[in-house]
Amino acid sequence: MAYYNVLFDRAVDEAYELLGIGADYTKAGRSFFTAEVHLRYLRELHAGDAVRVTFQLLDFDTKRVHYFEQLFHAEHGWVSATSENMSLHVDMNTKKTAPFSDEVTRRLTQMRASHARLPRPEAAGRRIAMPVKS
Repeated sequence: MAYYNVLFDRAVDEAYELLGIGADYTKAGRSFFTAEVHLRYLRELHAGDAVRVTFQLLDFDTKRVHYFEQLFHAEHGWVSATSENMSLHVDMNTKKTAPFSDEVTRRLTQMRASHARLPRPEAAGRRIAMPVKS
């Protein structure tokens, strides 16, 4: 199961590079801490299966990003797992949350506008709870 998280993390790394908040950004003293994750395992993948991961920015504010990822079997197209995340922008020198720069905010705004054209994932915002007994 840990490898599903590795695949999701690699996709986040790629998305963050597009936003200018990747590896070089971290070396400059800013990073992200995961505050909350809701991971769903829906269908098993097998070693050697080709996969595809999507990243959709749902929203952000001055210090947080909320995004949703889906892991697909690349050949057959079915969803294997989803991961909904809330990450905090952190100043690594103080280990405290910090506001985004104007440039990062601009890039996040562009991505959010682009991703707003996509349908909101049905599973976004779900909560964990026992079924109501009747």
